[in-house]
Amino acid sequence: MTELPELFRLQDRVALVTGGAGLLGTQFCRTLAAAGASVIVADIDARGAQTVSDSLAQAGHATMAVHTDVTSADSVRQLVRTTQDTYGRLDILVNSAVLDPKFDPGHMSEASVDEGLGAFESYPLDAWDRALQVNITGVFLCCQAAVRPMLDQGRGVIINLSSIYGLAAPDQRMYQHPGKPAQYKPVYYPVTKSAVLGLTRYLATYYAGKNIRVNALSPGGVYNGHDDDFVEAYSARSVLGRMAEKDEMDGALLFLASDASQYMTGGNLVVDGGWTAW
Repeated sequence: MTELPELFRLQDRVALVTGGAGLLGTQFCRTLAAAGASVIVADIDARGAQTVSDSLAQAGHATMAVHTDVTSADSVRQLVRTTQDTYGRLDILVNSAVLDPKFDPGHMSEASVDEGLGAFESYPLDAWDRALQVNITGVFLCCQAAVRPMLDQGRGVIINLSSIYGLAAPDQRMYQHPGKPAQYKPVYYPVTKSAVLGLTRYLATYYAGKNIRVNALSPGGVYNGHDDDFVEAYSARSVLGRMAEKDEMDGALLFLASDASQYMTGGNLVVDGGWTAW
């Protein structure tokens, strides 16, 4: 019987994190590296990925950054080839790359003016298509490329990032601000996050008997400097009465990536402060 601490160790394993320069992606890279994995930081933001990778290297971890466009099959295949050429294997894939409309102060100036502030009636088709390419086709392509070395190895773990909005519709009242034009969490986000759950279950059962486990992680809202009105509205819907901190998904991610979850596949680990329990 394996000792409990050993179940969470990732020594000699190679982990690839897409969206690795993002808010949660950065945390995931740090967590996997701290558990002993060699970490590939993949992101379309090449500079951001390199910054994350440099910080891991300074802490003594094996890591590299790879500029990747998850909507491009060629780019994704090259990412996996680079991983194999460098480390000889690929054990863990974390699909964290996403288009997610932000409502914190740092992103409000980017608000979706070109996308009708998220209103469904006027939502542009090109914005819908672009989001589907990243949020679901990107996951498809990354899983398709990463599973090949996993099959050769006879083991592998895939973790797909979904959301509470893959389980429940957004409460649009939270995104309204008195005296300002109405804004909405756009349609593509809950639709694509629901699709991620379907893809997760499909792959888990498709690879039955192949020692490849596929699970989803569904975070609740993560605080990132949101204004007081939003935090108050969100917190009122959370059983724990607050938003998550960015490091509060780390334990769940490590559980899914490690042998601690070796009897779990096709599942969805919800870490939402009780949001979906009401």
